[in-house]
Amino acid sequence: MTTTAEAIEHLLEVQAHDTRLDQIRHRLEVLPERIDRDERRASLADLEARVQARKDERDDLARKQKRLDDEVETIDAKRKAHDATLYGGTVTNARELQDLQEEIASLSRRIDDLEEQELELMEQIEPIDADLTSLLTDRDRHVVDLDTAEAKLIAAEAEVQVELDHEVIARDREAGHVPAALLAEYESLRRGGGGVGVARLVGGNQCGGCHLTLSAVEVAAMRKHPDEVTHCEECGRLLVP
Repeated sequence: MTTTAEAIEHLLEVQAHDTRLDQIRHRLEVLPERIDRDERRASLADLEARVQARKDERDDLARKQKRLDDEVETIDAKRKAHDATLYGGTVTNARELQDLQEEIASLSRRIDDLEEQELELMEQIEPIDADLTSLLTDRDRHVVDLDTAEAKLIAAEAEVQVELDHEVIARDREAGHVPAALLAEYESLRRGGGGVGVARLVGGNQCGGCHLTLSAVEVAAMRKHPDEVTHCEECGRLLVP
């Protein structure tokens, strides 16, 4: 049957494994491959936003161009109708014929003005299209780079996970030698003690958990009863003389 002193020794091994597990999990979170993946993901997101902004700008200009096209089409249809009337022989009154000619001329001027506006829009759209082509090419490259970074991260995670799994097995094996109540107390103290729930006495009178010096009376009591569970009088952690 496991004595209290033996259980505490196993608990110290559990603590050592838990410390290594914390370190491995931290390494898993700060893998260079993860940092690289996150940077590439952020870069791609920024590029996507730039692409969308240029697309929105391009779409706005295209909508304006479509409105001009529609207006030109409507006015041109009206001008052709007037032109057909002018030369159709149905109107013979000189004043009416003159009005038709003036209206046709006015419509033609309006069409010229609209077509000039369309030309200006086309000149604005051209560099945006060129920029979009470049951005989309760059985006495709970023997607490939991100896929590569993701694959490297998966491989790196798998390698660390093997180490993590082995450490978990070793930790559970040691924990199996510790009474459930003592293990539960340790885990509670560890959660509130920055990852350390049990520590050895260091230098004869210093807690290895909080690094504070204990009283001579406390140290003497611990050494007199080595088979009893004791706690640091300063931090409350389980303490092993």
